[in-house]
Amino acid sequence: MPKITTQQLRKRTQASAATASIKPQTIGAPYQKQSPKTKGTGSSDGSRHFGPMFNKELGQHILINPLVSQGIVDKANLKQTDTVLEVGPGTGNLTVKILEQAKKVVACEADARLAAELTKRVQGGPFQHKLEILHGDVMKRDLPYFDVCISNTPYQISSPLTFKLIFHRPLFRCAVLMFQREFALRLIARPGDSLYGRLAVNCQLYSKVTHVMKVGKNNFKPPPNVESSVVKIEPLNPPPPVDFEEWDGLVRIAFSRKHKTLAANFKNTAILQMLDENYRTFCASNDLMVEDGFQIKDKVLSILDQLGYSDSRASKMDIHDFLKLLSAFHDANIHFC
Repeated sequence: MPKITTQQLRKRTQASAATASIKPQTIGAPYQKQSPKTKGTGSSDGSRHFGPMFNKELGQHILINPLVSQGIVDKANLKQTDTVLEVGPGTGNLTVKILEQAKKVVACEADARLAAELTKRVQGGPFQHKLEILHGDVMKRDLPYFDVCISNTPYQISSPLTFKLIFHRPLFRCAVLMFQREFALRLIARPGDSLYGRLAVNCQLYSKVTHVMKVGKNNFKPPPNVESSVVKIEPLNPPPPVDFEEWDGLVRIAFSRKHKTLAANFKNTAILQMLDENYRTFCASNDLMVEDGFQIKDKVLSILDQLGYSDSRASKMDIHDFLKLLSAFHDANIHFC
């Protein structure tokens, strides 16, 4: 995905404005005419007044509280040598605070209008040379090198972005991310918590996740319908030597009914059929004989009994329990993908 220049951004913005004046329903959100009182003036939070309406469908909820922005940057513990990846910079209220402390900021913005606004905001200032804007969908591009990621995350890409970051190499130091409150609580949930599930287990396998702060809806423009929270993700270095597809296959079965026993979940006919096919495929690929009268159900339940997990419930099991279980299944040539 190509980098966007200032001239290209200006041309796109001018073209969008011209189209909006003729057919306001054919592109995103229509432009608003500025009143004499606000035209050409800055907003109360120090940012430039922005003409186009924010597009909620793209998750555009601009953080307008400078204290919250500063708190996010402080929690990232930035160094003067850091390259920071910012996802969804919007009009730059958070970006300018990052620029004050980092060596470079690479900002990924999907909306050309907002990218143009951010470009104008730093143009001619001391931070212009430190900012690089990548225009396009962050989920459809390879991420550049970065030390720290900071994001007021569009809520519809919360889960995909989280795992894109977790699997990014080389490892980064930390990510400080704004999420919908419920999603954040699901990320940090522990065994026994009502929101504990696959999301928490998969994320915490590869990283340390902590809650940083709560952020009320009135700190955004326009206000979202839900409350938000900021979390900090610190990848484990080195990452655990686990095949994620295998791991997720096991965890998916365990949490299919997280309050039921593992034995009950593994007795599902479709699950047993899948495991039986995988077992026979693995044996055939490795020149292993399948014993006469082999029954995958008996094999699986025997492993659960030997480990003492037959009556265990996923909602109360931690990562070490799942690692132990996965290892035992692999030792018995039982695989999940």
